[in-house]
Amino acid sequence: MSEHFERVKDYLDELGYAVNQEDTAEELVVITDEEQGIHNLIIDCEDPILVIEQAIMEVSGKGGEVFKRLLQMNRNLIHGAFVLDEEGRTVIFRDTLQIENLDRNELEGTLNSLSLGLAENAEELLSFAKT
Repeated sequence: MSEHFERVKDYLDELGYAVNQEDTAEELVVITDEEQGIHNLIIDCEDPILVIEQAIMEVSGKGGEVFKRLLQMNRNLIHGAFVLDEEGRTVIFRDTLQIENLDRNELEGTLNSLSLGLAENAEELLSFAKT
């Protein structure tokens, strides 16, 4: 287990996040904090980067206006972005950070960006999921 993985877990603990699942061989954890909109957020140590991803919603069959609006929402995110999975079916929040010099503030900034992005756009995201 790398020192980076241990440091990330320590930061999560300091920030008050409980680890739901952990795969030490793959050096990844899953966290949930429903109050913050964080649900099964995957944090994966892929040296030299830390990959942070959370599935947001299915968008199969959605039109270009939905995708255009997601891109516009990205403009207001401080860290990370709303992206599509490889099949183009699921909107994911994703951020990548350099792991070698990662500090707690960077990780906290990404988690706060996800929470704020979901809160600011909740009504619109829910409408996309329903249509």
